[in-house]
Amino acid sequence: MANTKYDEKDAVVSADTSKETMDHNESFPEKGVAVNRDYAGAAEKTDPEEIRLVRKLDFRIMPMLVFMYFLNYIDRNTLAQARLDDLEKELGMEGEYQFNTTISILFVGYVLMQIPSNMLITRVRPSIYMSSWMVVWSIVSACTALVKSYSGMVVCRFLLGVTEAPFYPGATYLLAIFYTRKEVAARIAVLYCAQILATGFAGLIAAGVFKGLDDARGISGWRWLFIIEGCATTVVALGGFFFLPDTPSTTRWLTARERELAHDRVEKDTMGEGNSQKIPVMEGLRQAARDKRTWIFCLMQNFHLAACCFNSFFPTVIKTLGYPKTETLLLTCPPFIFAAAGAIFTGWSSGRHHERTWHITGGLGVAMVGFIIASSTLNTAGRYIACFIFPVGAYSVNSVIIGWVSSTLSQTREKRAVVLAMHNVAGQIGYIYGAYVWPNYDKPRFAIGFGVSAGFAFGAIVCAWWMRTLLKRENRRLKEAAGGGDCELLWVLIEGEVKGCCFGGRSFLYYYYYYY
Repeated sequence: MANTKYDEKDAVVSADTSKETMDHNESFPEKGVAVNRDYAGAAEKTDPEEIRLVRKLDFRIMPMLVFMYFLNYIDRNTLAQARLDDLEKELGMEGEYQFNTTISILFVGYVLMQIPSNMLITRVRPSIYMSSWMVVWSIVSACTALVKSYSGMVVCRFLLGVTEAPFYPGATYLLAIFYTRKEVAARIAVLYCAQILATGFAGLIAAGVFKGLDDARGISGWRWLFIIEGCATTVVALGGFFFLPDTPSTTRWLTARERELAHDRVEKDTMGEGNSQKIPVMEGLRQAARDKRTWIFCLMQNFHLAACCFNSFFPTVIKTLGYPKTETLLLTCPPFIFAAAGAIFTGWSSGRHHERTWHITGGLGVAMVGFIIASSTLNTAGRYIACFIFPVGAYSVNSVIIGWVSSTLSQTREKRAVVLAMHNVAGQIGYIYGAYVWPNYDKPRFAIGFGVSAGFAFGAIVCAWWMRTLLKRENRRLKEAAGGGDCELLWVLIEGEVKGCCFGGRSFLYYYYYYY
């Protein structure tokens, strides 16, 4: 274990040292004693009963979440495909930035709604909360087909952002209460692949709709696209009410023993009184805001998603290759399938090698190369190859970043929920201004868009190394304060306040090291 790299400590406060507490926490180690933990700080899984439970959770939870998130991005990105079916001409959209505004305004609504939504999700059943919002956004998406003007499109896009905002942070929160820290990273990677594939398959769906339904019953193909995708989302949302679980203790399709095991293993993994007892929602917000690591992660994700803003303009970029509409839409799919494979490999490699910073550096470095090539040539083959390179690099690191955030900042459930929302909000802000670096006048080369995106990618790399340096320093300081030793986790007798978690009396401070 001495050669394994770990990042920072995550301080979690246990109950006080009364006999009752000690009886409840029978596995408390002595000070300075190492516990058999894996690289993420979670207990190694060797119990066949637990292995069967995790497989059952995967079979029941992941398909529904993946399908819901797939449709979340399908509905969000429909506008990018609709642009190729004369949407701008039909709505009278003129000027260099009107289309950019319809892209950007969605994320304004998304940002305004996301943190309030995630502060409430700890007080509402996730199955009802997430599915209800999905029904609402599906209605907004379908009603976009009724839009007659640019201003109407702006209003619909804003409302779509507001109604889509609760889903993703709610999904990551739901995963965090059913899975351990190590397990969550892999599931988030799977969830994220649904987003990538949705961006790719949106082109295939649009190609079929435009070819088969354009002007059917006097309705434009792009309007049919909004209607069909909105109705499909409604059907799936209704299924979410019945298939999504709420908490391990209330899940009907688990046996009594499985419910007990599902609850206890997550509690053991987080090992904190703060994680099992509710605190005021505003206290969770205060804890998140006071932790400087929150803001570094937010800046990192902001730069990263600003670099990913090309996804809303990808069909327009592919159109510069000179192919007809249907062929252009079909050509948008393969790069994102390739990107999904890259994201899976990067997530696996990050876990396998217990490392994050170099994976982020490598992935975004590849994206920078792709951006530079794409801006440097209008050759059909060269530009299309570049359109494989920058998506695979840019999309490969998101699950690594989110897993890093989730495992680092989770002292309490309320703090974890707020941190995930803040992190996601910071990323969406990148989409708000990132949409404006792709103006119409920059066609066909899009040198501004590709050049600025390369700069954003570099900024995210800088943030990753900043975080790595900070966590190494904190590890060293806390290890020295605890008395040294090469153990992976230590218990230290302390009093007072730790990491924003207030408690009274004498308590044990539990901390461990994550990989960076």
